[in-house]
Amino acid sequence: MTETNSVKELRLVILSDGTGETAAQITKAAMLQFSDKEIYFTRYKNIRTKAQVESIFEEAAIHHDLIVYTVVSPELREYIANKALEKKVPVIDILGPLLNSMAAFFNLAPKALPGLFHQVDDRYFKRIEAIEYTLAHDDGRDLTNLDNADVIILGISRTSKTPLSMYLGHQGWKVVNIPIIKGLEIPKEIFEADQKKIVCLTISPDTLATIRKNRLERLGQEEGGDYASIDRVMDEIEYADQIFRKNKRWPVFDVTAKALEETAAEIIKLMLNRKKQAANPP
Repeated sequence: MTETNSVKELRLVILSDGTGETAAQITKAAMLQFSDKEIYFTRYKNIRTKAQVESIFEEAAIHHDLIVYTVVSPELREYIANKALEKKVPVIDILGPLLNSMAAFFNLAPKALPGLFHQVDDRYFKRIEAIEYTLAHDDGRDLTNLDNADVIILGISRTSKTPLSMYLGHQGWKVVNIPIIKGLEIPKEIFEADQKKIVCLTISPDTLATIRKNRLERLGQEEGGDYASIDRVMDEIEYADQIFRKNKRWPVFDVTAKALEETAAEIIKLMLNRKKQAANPP
């Protein structure tokens, strides 16, 4: 290699019909094998037209760049390949060979819709945000930002508030759950929140007494006072029921002998219906 070539600026162009993140990450991973080279990266995102491609290749031909691209459109990929030959610009098609091989294996044509990965990515981060919110607002720990909640769950101890909240959180719902404790007032923040977001949980006394007894045994606290006694359980359930009856806008879900997924599905259905009604008032 001549001295002139050794000091030549090396430029690598990322061309994508989406965010370009996939091509960038793969290329940077490959470049770790060439760590002695100083490479200058340029990224072109949301490239959807031949005119855009033409402009990029005009520039790349002048600077003798390498173009790495991820494009799902077969027509645009073919145009890029032809333009590479015409302009004598080296290119690497990351996505094309993979799409062609998978199409042959599945005997299906790709959707050829750009940006799908970014949409999936957005859903992923939405779930993470919901999980973080739900964890922060578990068991009445944080009563701030209730306006950002999708669901607010009320119920006495051991009515599956936390497991249900975590399940909904993983589905992308921001959940607050608050325990109802006899002798303590319901926090005022609950009544200041959107009442259509509130749901309540109830359970049969026998089932709740058994759940509490089993929990005490697992913790090695068989002598746990009256926490699992049927009288204490019935008293707490009646106290909660009085609150629910007083606030008639709060729907009550009975979790007795019901799978977590079933209760979650019922709550999601209710919330989606309410959102639909709010968006399309009569």
